[in-house]
Amino acid sequence: MDAKTGVLLKLMSALCATLMLACVKGLQGLIPTGEVIFFRSFVALFLLLVWLKFQGNILELIKTKNIFGHLIRGFSGTGGMYFNYLALVSISLADATAISYAAPLFTVVMAAMLLKESVRVSRWLAVIIGFAGIMVMMSAYLGTGGSTPIIGVLFALLAALCSATSSVQIRFLNGIEKPGAIVFYFSLMTTFIGLATLFFDWRTPDGGQLLLLTGCGLFGGMAQILMTLSLRHADASLLAPFDYTTLVWSMLIGYFCLGSTPGAATLFGSAIIAGAGIFAVWGERRRAQTARTSTR
Repeated sequence: MDAKTGVLLKLMSALCATLMLACVKGLQGLIPTGEVIFFRSFVALFLLLVWLKFQGNILELIKTKNIFGHLIRGFSGTGGMYFNYLALVSISLADATAISYAAPLFTVVMAAMLLKESVRVSRWLAVIIGFAGIMVMMSAYLGTGGSTPIIGVLFALLAALCSATSSVQIRFLNGIEKPGAIVFYFSLMTTFIGLATLFFDWRTPDGGQLLLLTGCGLFGGMAQILMTLSLRHADASLLAPFDYTTLVWSMLIGYFCLGSTPGAATLFGSAIIAGAGIFAVWGERRRAQTARTSTR
């Protein structure tokens, strides 16, 4: 495996994921969330099908043995998108990105509870420290005197919880399903769920909004593809710390394109969360290397 290529692909994936959220933020809540999810998934679905075509036989790549597992992954993933997009209406791109770092912390807890994974003390310590970082970030909103930012933070936390559920389900599916099937059925489900909102609230986008909606789908699809490709070149444990580059991208995009800058609490809190996450990943890699050395 070429680790450098894997890291580069991971960085590009993080950038695309941030650009996707920037497109959502640019809509300023003027387009219903369900409609945003539809465009994001519908456009990404075409991009994913083109990619799968280059990988080989599409029907073979998307063949599934566990449609119920895909339903759980689809609904939880859609919930993550829905709450994340709602959060972006009330809080900045950088804040929403930083709070999303709670997802791996929730994943550790849920993996221990649902998958019965053995979690070492160091990872539990990382979870506790990470949640302390979230509390630091939330402290900036407690004194604002308004409920809107707090609601945005709560939506972001719900998005992280849904994303964690989706991640746990992906871990389960990875043992029995092909990556193409996992990505395809998720995009297909979110497309239909978003389309179903047509009966509740739908607004015809103008030219600028349509461009942002299309960009949301293109960047979202590219983020998925690049992330999948990165895992072919490097181990997930090596790539995990580079997830935190999304905060750098979100701050740069927020400053130059959206006119927003993160506060001290966001920077300090996200640094605590990222540090806890990187510590946990470093510990796992060190133990894995030690185990491999001892078996030689």
